[in-house]
Amino acid sequence: MTGSSTDRARLYVLGLGCERGADAAEISALARQALEAAAIGADDVAAIASIDSRREERAIRAVAEELGVAVSFFTAARLEEETPRIKNPSAIVFARVGCHGVAESAALAAAGAEAELVVPKIKSAHATAAVARMLLQKE
Repeated sequence: MTGSSTDRARLYVLGLGCERGADAAEISALARQALEAAAIGADDVAAIASIDSRREERAIRAVAEELGVAVSFFTAARLEEETPRIKNPSAIVFARVGCHGVAESAALAAAGAEAELVVPKIKSAHATAAVARMLLQKE
């Protein structure tokens, strides 16, 4: 993934969700699609975020390594707190993992209470991605 200006602050969080054992190439392609939709580059990404049950997913870790950022993992209970701010709540996701969304919720949780969702959930066959923008105090 190519980056944008390296003198700009990293203000975005990429939220990722995936099925267990998802293919790293699929997740990487979806991550690139999300960044393109946000009109940002890899250098604008501060972190990746996901649900803690995906802590061992090599595909998520591979994207983090590709972007050169850390991954933050959140409990389903913490992600559920973000439900009022997400655009695509899902009863199916709630039944499976205990929160109404992973990618959007994780991006918002990691980006902070004042963050805004700039790319709502997009999907591939086995994964989801979303992008949240952190707001600086002076904004």
